[in-house]
Amino acid sequence: MQIRILKADEPSPSEITPEAVYVARRRLLCAGLSVPTLALPAGVGAAATAVQPVAEDSRTPQWLRERLKDRRLLGRPVSEDLTPFDAVTSYNNFYEFGTGKDDPAALGGGFVPYPWRVRVDGDVERPANYLLEDLLKGIALEERVYRLRCVEAWSMVIPWVGVPLSAVLKRFNPGSRAKYVAFETLHDPDRFPGQRSNLMRWPYVEGLRIDEAMHPLTLLAVGLYGRSLPAQNGAPLRLVVPWKYGFKSIKSIVRISLVANQPRTTWSSMAPSEYGFYANVNPDVDHPRWSQKRERRLPNGFFSQNWIETRLFNGYAEQVASMYRGLDLRKRY
Repeated sequence: MQIRILKADEPSPSEITPEAVYVARRRLLCAGLSVPTLALPAGVGAAATAVQPVAEDSRTPQWLRERLKDRRLLGRPVSEDLTPFDAVTSYNNFYEFGTGKDDPAALGGGFVPYPWRVRVDGDVERPANYLLEDLLKGIALEERVYRLRCVEAWSMVIPWVGVPLSAVLKRFNPGSRAKYVAFETLHDPDRFPGQRSNLMRWPYVEGLRIDEAMHPLTLLAVGLYGRSLPAQNGAPLRLVVPWKYGFKSIKSIVRISLVANQPRTTWSSMAPSEYGFYANVNPDVDHPRWSQKRERRLPNGFFSQNWIETRLFNGYAEQVASMYRGLDLRKRY
């Protein structure tokens, strides 16, 4: 399958965050408290250069350091500007550490994610617990620049490093009953202080339809800015689904299950009137408490005049819209 990673309407420099900021906190509202081949666009190739890596965490294991150095560039135009590393790592939703935007960075410093094991089970061959390095073995790490659009109507542009989720799933030979992929975050209140509260149902669970999981844009990320993922960004393994709202991109994954039925995901279970299972970015379907027509690229504050128009499927409609033929896009899926 061939697919263009980036299009002519990719973010312009005026849309990109120039520095890290802290803005008002949003408190949690709970209801019931073979790798695919991708065709690169013109201008991407020998002239393109990889993102300059940010200083690596001293606790990152040597195997991952070497893999990150050997990452291959995929789909980054020469002119692409990025949300700075400091902003990407200081403004986060990761309620396992706390509900404030700055809680993950403030409380994640002592989180040591290595060694890390991931359980692969369900309708697959060889279900077992796998060390992260074994799960990724033989699959080239790729650097991809994607937009990240939060359901709260803010956004970033991030250079992720990871592997196509499809490449990992294919090696386990999913069976015919595998219609969905469910993911779970680590449940460990000693390492995740936010899990000591009862504000959410732990562990955090997310899911994709099997065709979404196998889509070439769907990424299992192990790094950003050329280095390993910081704790606040979902170390050591997170999902990145760029055409969906950010809460679908589950962090610190410890379980991947191939299942027959749609999984009961965290947000769609707790507040189904606000957060659907599909959660595709759609400017024509508002959140019950705010509009989704526009978004602010940080560091623009909420009352800033510098908001930009939100694109259907976060700008990736050409690549993914065909998967949703027959669905009423006016509904909150």
